[in-house]
Amino acid sequence: MHSAPPGPAELVVAPTGAFVVSGAPEGDERRLRFSLVIPTYNESKNIEPLIVELDRLLGAALGTGYELIVVDDDSPDRTWEKALELSRDHPSVRVVRRVGERGLGTAVVRGWQVARGEILGVMDADLQHPPEVNLALLQEIDDGATLAVGSRHVQGGGVSDWSALRRVLSRGAQLLGLLVLPGVLTRLSDPMSGYFMFRRDAIAGVPLDPLGYKILIEVIARGKMRWIGEVGYVFRERVVGESKVTHRLYSQYLHHLVKLRLATLPNSVFFKFCVVGASGVLVDMGGLYLLSDPHTLGLGLTRSKIIAAELAIVSNFVLNDLWTFGATAKAAPGFVPRLRRFVGFNLVCSVGLALNVILLNLLFNYGGVNRYVANAAAIMIVTAWNYGVNRRLNWAPLAVSRDTERPPPRRRT
Repeated sequence: MHSAPPGPAELVVAPTGAFVVSGAPEGDERRLRFSLVIPTYNESKNIEPLIVELDRLLGAALGTGYELIVVDDDSPDRTWEKALELSRDHPSVRVVRRVGERGLGTAVVRGWQVARGEILGVMDADLQHPPEVNLALLQEIDDGATLAVGSRHVQGGGVSDWSALRRVLSRGAQLLGLLVLPGVLTRLSDPMSGYFMFRRDAIAGVPLDPLGYKILIEVIARGKMRWIGEVGYVFRERVVGESKVTHRLYSQYLHHLVKLRLATLPNSVFFKFCVVGASGVLVDMGGLYLLSDPHTLGLGLTRSKIIAAELAIVSNFVLNDLWTFGATAKAAPGFVPRLRRFVGFNLVCSVGLALNVILLNLLFNYGGVNRYVANAAAIMIVTAWNYGVNRRLNWAPLAVSRDTERPPPRRRT
């Protein structure tokens, strides 16, 4: 435990309004190295051993440069009151009592809003998260990580005595998240973790909209997490108190995933690729009209389609290279790298073009479908092919370079 003189045991006023974390402590409050938020509800029997152990570990590592922020949702067992009593002997402790606002995710953000640390973190109060893992997570941040996550799925991680049903539900929720938010949840092994910390500036000024109890996916989806480090830990069984996991939380989790998908869609690579593709459709359709329509040039349908499609390919490449996959283009500037990407893009799209032509002729000549409707249907089918192959072959470096400024950190155990 650190040696700072005991301070007054007073509640911290709970923030209200928007869920936005400032870039620095408000007013004249002293900056700290680390702020750890502990959301609670009916954890009066667990809070004391947790605070004592955290104070011992963090005090030895950080001196007086940290704080423990207990955010309690007005627990019937008066957890907030117990935490306030502890603050008299543990001056690192600050207590927020929320009345009229509930939920783990919002409680965590409210704690970050009153925090004074350059690094913000969260852990459970039920002793299922080993307190000593905080030191390994802090080391990941010191090594350069923007976000450090306690993971049950890397070396050194695991769960204790979970039932088969609980394991299936956990993995099922993770799989669902991967399907809805693949660009977010594929960045780490345990996106369901509730034990993590990150640099304050990664979410400073960013409007958050937490829902349910999986706050990590909110932070990753909306924050600027360039480099993510993971630390293995074994999730312990609860000894005292009751689990807060209910069926309602799973429905909130699904709702949260959908909200994040809609909110982050405009910034997703696939969305940009589709926007560029839509502009290419206009080029393609316009070219097809000018070249093949009986009232214009009246050329053959197949020849007109090939020329129109190539014009669209050139247009799409330029926009994709400048906008959709701009990070890769900046990392590999110059005429030769761009020429290689253009040739590769053309080859991939040429295969798509062949498929497009086949589909167009089948629909128009044998299906009796209007030429423009048939062309639109063929384009939609081929879009999936073009996106998947081009991303993996021609703009593959994007998967690394867009989110990191240097190689990912070594995972600690």
